[in-house]
Amino acid sequence: MKDADYMNMALSLAKAAAELGETPVGCVVVDEATGEIVAAAANGPIGMTDPTAHAEILALRRAAEVTGNYRLRPNLTLYVTLEPCAMCAGAISHARIARVVYGASDPKSGGVAQGARVWDHPQCHWKPSVTAGVEADAAAALLKDFFKARR
Repeated sequence: MKDADYMNMALSLAKAAAELGETPVGCVVVDEATGEIVAAAANGPIGMTDPTAHAEILALRRAAEVTGNYRLRPNLTLYVTLEPCAMCAGAISHARIARVVYGASDPKSGGVAQGARVWDHPQCHWKPSVTAGVEADAAAALLKDFFKARR
């Protein structure tokens, strides 16, 4: 499968989150060696009453349970529909994810290419490789439509 295929899986999770009133962000963690989906999650801060329940954090927790290690295998790729925020970027670094693929950029709260740029900080211990903009138009449209409906 290709990056766009996994991102479309993440977009399906994001759509499900939107239906529950959550900000539409979805995340899939894939073992690049086998193509196996190790974990998947959608945003859940509202439903879980947990400000840390971002899609990336939930997917990392599930991946750690599956692998039995808080430092995830070096061949894992995390696909997420929106540029990770600073909190998620920090968690991704601590988990030692090898590669991050994201859809839409987040000029307001992004922590990778925008704002905090967590992985460029000299105190960051692990920097994954990054591929940005995969299915970005679809991810951005989903977010735009979600927030437009709430205004």
